[in-house]
Amino acid sequence: MVVPMTHLPLALGTIPFGTVLDDKATFAILDRFADAGGAMLDTANNYPFWNEGATGDESELAIGRWLAARGNRDRIVLSTKCGARPTVPGDRTMGSAEGLSAAAIGSAAEGSLRRLGTDHIDVYWAHIEDRSVPLEETLGAFAELAGAGKVREIGASNVTAWRLERARALSEANGWPAYTKVQLRHTYLRPRPGVRPVESAHVIVQDDMMDYLRAESGLTLWAYNTLMAGAYTRQDRPVPEIYDHPGTTRGLAVLREAADELGVTVNQVVLAWLIGGDLPTVPIVGVSSLAQLEEALGAVDLKLDDELRARLDSVR
Repeated sequence: MVVPMTHLPLALGTIPFGTVLDDKATFAILDRFADAGGAMLDTANNYPFWNEGATGDESELAIGRWLAARGNRDRIVLSTKCGARPTVPGDRTMGSAEGLSAAAIGSAAEGSLRRLGTDHIDVYWAHIEDRSVPLEETLGAFAELAGAGKVREIGASNVTAWRLERARALSEANGWPAYTKVQLRHTYLRPRPGVRPVESAHVIVQDDMMDYLRAESGLTLWAYNTLMAGAYTRQDRPVPEIYDHPGTTRGLAVLREAADELGVTVNQVVLAWLIGGDLPTVPIVGVSSLAQLEEALGAVDLKLDDELRARLDSVR
């Protein structure tokens, strides 16, 4: 794989591609992202199965069509996931998720490779935890895919810190590729301690994971739900209830002050805070329009000085 030595420190979320967005709109967003130096595309083998009429094939298929049309596979870092695809047609819940057995992982990988129209996946994720399957079986299956050249790196999504450490230790002990990336829900605002999001499969970054990420070299956080589906800036998108505490009120006030001082949007401040922080972080930004993408791209070169970052950190 030949990927640019430097590319944008953002990953493009692709959930609406092939459903909410048709190929014309999808290709326009992908073209602009690539032209701006973007390389990392984040999808899954079940996006967006929860939408009526969708199967979970749609996002991968749309990306595959774009790659075929543009002939630029060697410039793209393809990230996709397995484990959370329903096995019962029409199931909109996680009740029939395929899980992380060796058989499920092997089958899922072949499906993703076919839909994406490629012979390898750059970052392949365990989308959810599956504690019904021994970690050795899951990790062994990923190792087999890596040995066959079908997967370049592996990551764990929606996992707790202790399970991530256990998995990495098992991989090291067996001489297998270890998880080099973890994908979790993370943004500037912090939820109330002990609460869980409405989206039951989502796992939010907690203090123990932050500590682990700071201590472990070679491990990167891919953060999703970074802009809370527009809740920072849109009146019609309330901040989720799990963030309902006094710290959120103070945090939003400081974010707005920072945005006004810099002449940028609150979303851009959030993304700049994530990119330039002490956690090795790749924010995933899902967009459904070119305007939203341009806003995100505007955050890449935005620098928060030490005083402003300290002010933002002081209220979290």
